[in-house]
Amino acid sequence: MHFEVLVEDRSGGKALDILIPKIVGVQDTFEIRPYKGIGAIPRNLTDAGSARSKLLLNNLPGLLRAYGKRFADDPTNDPAAVILVCDLDNKCLKAFRAKLFNVLNACDPKPETRFCIAIEEGEAWLLGDLSAIKSAYPGAKDSILDGYVNDSICGTWELLADAVFPGGSRQLGKRGWRASGREKYQWAEKIAPHMDVDANKSPSFRYFRDTLRALVGMS
Repeated sequence: MHFEVLVEDRSGGKALDILIPKIVGVQDTFEIRPYKGIGAIPRNLTDAGSARSKLLLNNLPGLLRAYGKRFADDPTNDPAAVILVCDLDNKCLKAFRAKLFNVLNACDPKPETRFCIAIEEGEAWLLGDLSAIKSAYPGAKDSILDGYVNDSICGTWELLADAVFPGGSRQLGKRGWRASGREKYQWAEKIAPHMDVDANKSPSFRYFRDTLRALVGMS
């Protein structure tokens, strides 16, 4: 099975680059396609102008149309699927998924596609494995980590920063969004190698894991 993985930022891409082989093994292939933010689904799903954007959802209608044609043009290729991974942030999950499926259903042909949404943010998947965080950051604050409720809407990246970054999220925020992005990338790079994908407690991560394994079982 081959996976085309669309992700909203480099830190998410780094984590998935490490985690996907743990989930499905090395016999399956994947390509990570990181963007520079989540963006928004365009109102006009056939507008080619959005392809100039570097934001994930702005590009989604064109991307799914292109993958649908690409997968259909050569049926001799290995089975392939598009996996969209993005943050829920403060959106309604049901309404957001409905909008994503509207984009997919507008494609002809439709590529095999799955939508895997981190609740609330991608850091929730790291926080689903506290032992991995403590292995990567031995000085992480147990008082903060132990009070975390998996996939809760709580300011996820800020909570992780408060646990592992000197001065916490407040100090990191003062350094600007570029510094925050670099730090999030380092979290992914340092924590993901220690993660046990079968023991992760994040429901949205487990959905992602089980989705990939189900697709591999179909191939």
